[in-house]
Amino acid sequence: MLRAYAALAALGIIWGSNFIFMKWATALISPTQTVFLRVLFGFLPLALVAWWAKVLTRDQLRHLPYFAVMSVLATTFYYYGFVAGTARLPSSIAGLLSGSIPIFTFICAFLFLRQDRPTAQMATGVALGFIGIALSARPWEGSYGVVLAGVFWMLAGTLSLGVSFVYAQRFLSPLKLPPLALATWQTGLALLTLLILTDFDGMAAITTESRALLGAVVGLGMLGTGGAFFCYYFIIEKLGSVQASGATYIAPVVAVIIGAVVGEEITGAVILALALILVGVVLIQTGRKRSITPSRFGDRLKNRLSSR
Repeated sequence: MLRAYAALAALGIIWGSNFIFMKWATALISPTQTVFLRVLFGFLPLALVAWWAKVLTRDQLRHLPYFAVMSVLATTFYYYGFVAGTARLPSSIAGLLSGSIPIFTFICAFLFLRQDRPTAQMATGVALGFIGIALSARPWEGSYGVVLAGVFWMLAGTLSLGVSFVYAQRFLSPLKLPPLALATWQTGLALLTLLILTDFDGMAAITTESRALLGAVVGLGMLGTGGAFFCYYFIIEKLGSVQASGATYIAPVVAVIIGAVVGEEITGAVILALALILVGVVLIQTGRKRSITPSRFGDRLKNRLSSR
């Protein structure tokens, strides 16, 4: 049990540290190139473990269209939105905005699945979350245009991931595929897409700074993508999906702490925005627990978070 909680803490730290690695990388190369490196070095360990575990089968090829849609929603565009947003924002602001993922997941589930009837508590949670997001945009500052673009890209990535959870629940969950197989197909197809879309000109610039190179290859790729999948499924197995979702509360806090350590300004407004988003998420999650049975909640949450 101790190992499971250690993995939970590690997962929150991995997700929370991704934003400073994105910031370092995009100072030297483009967001698309950063996403390519992340997916490439995340796919390699996933593919090796999937091959060793023998979870990939020829029969799964008939589900390729579903995998392709997931690769866009939960990998290519999701990662690009976060990288493009982080390039325009302090890493701490980008990290705290990532805490709004459960809020957008709930909104997408309500709009497209009509399974969760909103309660007053859940509506309050959504409202608090959006107030936190608005505070993150800092409209009173002179660089509003740049900040607003960054917030837009972060929310676009978050919305894409929220839609992917709904898509996975409707089309992939009934297939009962091993999560490692889904993650491998999803990441592999995203890599093929990025091979076509990425302009590799000037990409060698990242090799001039070892911090940025290691952050992209090891931090974002091997740990932030491949390692995060392994940690998440280990936690699911040992603690269950509800407790595994606790990592989403850790990551924004870690991102803000790292931002403070590297010299970013952490104002009272930033702390307030973080608190509002996290409180909003708690209200939504606890409100949902009252509306469905614990077992169904665990199954659905597992499906929704499995592609993060």
